[in-house]
Amino acid sequence: MVSQASLNPSWPRISVVVPALNEARNLPHVFSRLPADVHEVILVDGHSVDDTIAVARQLRPDVRVVQQTRRGKGNALACGFEAATGDVIAMVDADGSADPVEIPKFVDALLSGADFAKGTRFAPGGGSSDITRLRRLGNRALGMVVNLCHGTHYSDLCYGFNVFWQKYVPVLDLDVTSPPSPKGDGRLWGDGFEIETLIHMRVAEEGLRVAEVPSFEHPRIHGVSNLDAFNDGLRVLTTILVERRRARRCHRSRRRASGAPTAAVAARDLVHMETALVRMLYVLRSIEHGRPWRYRARSPIIRPRTRRSHRRAPRL
Repeated sequence: MVSQASLNPSWPRISVVVPALNEARNLPHVFSRLPADVHEVILVDGHSVDDTIAVARQLRPDVRVVQQTRRGKGNALACGFEAATGDVIAMVDADGSADPVEIPKFVDALLSGADFAKGTRFAPGGGSSDITRLRRLGNRALGMVVNLCHGTHYSDLCYGFNVFWQKYVPVLDLDVTSPPSPKGDGRLWGDGFEIETLIHMRVAEEGLRVAEVPSFEHPRIHGVSNLDAFNDGLRVLTTILVERRRARRCHRSRRRASGAPTAAVAARDLVHMETALVRMLYVLRSIEHGRPWRYRARSPIIRPRTRRSHRRAPRL
């Protein structure tokens, strides 16, 4: 079952990557909205316990099923990118929130010169009937930090509907081969919902041409989302911090190689902003759950000044 919409025959081959975990009831809708002549559909299964794989094969006998190597949406996407054989990769959620009918708009942006077509809910023509107040405000604040760090103008940092040229998969540098972490839930860095932020920051760091494409986000059709706005928001914030350090290391390496000066944002200003963002996430979480938030000011600890020692502090 596929959409009646067809792509231009002269267009590049499109690989649609669909990460799925127990999405058997949603797949009929998602697959019915796919353009009729995409090159391939790759279903990346997160070890579903329902009939996700059977339903996918019934709906589309030519579907390629890939089992992800670890847990989380980020790892599923990385496995799908690795398996894609088309010229273009489209990231489509399996819950029905993103409409695959919009894929041609993204491909148009690529053919017009973009390297990466990034979906946005906050541009004219886009929107969402699903996003909460907490997610909207958190997304905006986190996006401001990324724009400050990289000089980008992203209007939507955490939206997962994106289309890009397959040749840029190595730029993303996503790990699909490492075993699960023995600690926690087994996820490695980038395996969770922070994947969109990680991708957008690495795309910006590499200087790829990004075009924002208005897109409308619909509510999940069946089931309950695995997204936790607060905890995943903290993972996104951590992603920004870690990727900023990674970008600074890359800038230093390039500066040493070329001898050209590199503009940088004052580290102290960013630390203050990041601290404020953590506090804001706690406040928004309290508001979202209808609980009052109290801030208890602590008296500063005043320590006498001491003469600086010439000994270096030990490295941790």
